[in-house]
Amino acid sequence: LGVRPSPGPGRSAVSHQSSRDKHRKRSLPGSTVRREGSAISAGPAGPVDGAEGDDTEGDDDWEPLQYHLNVDGTRRVVSGARLEESLLTVLRERLGVTSVKDACEQGRCGACSVLLDDRLVTACTVLAADAVDARVLTVAGLGASGPAARIQAAFLAHGAVQCGFCTPGLVVAVTDLLGRRPAAGEQEIREALAGNICRCTGYGRILAAVRDVQAGRRAPGGSGAPGGSEANEASEANEANRANGAAGA
Repeated sequence: LGVRPSPGPGRSAVSHQSSRDKHRKRSLPGSTVRREGSAISAGPAGPVDGAEGDDTEGDDDWEPLQYHLNVDGTRRVVSGARLEESLLTVLRERLGVTSVKDACEQGRCGACSVLLDDRLVTACTVLAADAVDARVLTVAGLGASGPAARIQAAFLAHGAVQCGFCTPGLVVAVTDLLGRRPAAGEQEIREALAGNICRCTGYGRILAAVRDVQAGRRAPGGSGAPGGSEANEASEANEANRANGAAGA
């Protein structure tokens, strides 16, 4: 993790692709929607967006869709949706899941990271209709106990939560990393989190929090809580809730 230069003309805010992209499933607009075996139904043509005289081309006719998404273990109904809507848009605007943050909408910042069938993805680069048969897990669904709670407690203990906007995506990303690679080394941690931009902490505190969780897991009888002490487990749920609260809506 290093300092990223501000984007200039024709330059992306992220100047490299991290190895994390290998673990992401990207399904950009134009991909084939999984309809076979999926309960996606189309309604009558919807209204034209905008007022009379709107010059939006190709928007005269569209079929509102209705389908179900499995979000954090709950089957949610999505109605009146458009085919081109991203998973991020549907989660936030149609289902009210605001723990998934909306920032770059280009898959560059990691703020909207979720687990899709146990794979780390940026929700802004996945069509919501492509997630109909999948399990969507957000930071809110990771639970108030267990690995994710320990990660959030470590973030709080090390001051890795400041404005909180990047925190949900980072917690999901760290949960995914330590689930796959519990003993990941420094370079692997940096590469795995390179897709998550944080403008507040300078990354040092985030890395320290991850290392602390790892140390806690390695300690005899350790739970992965900050310092590896079992005494911290009693406060994990409260600290996890504080971390979620810092993230806001």
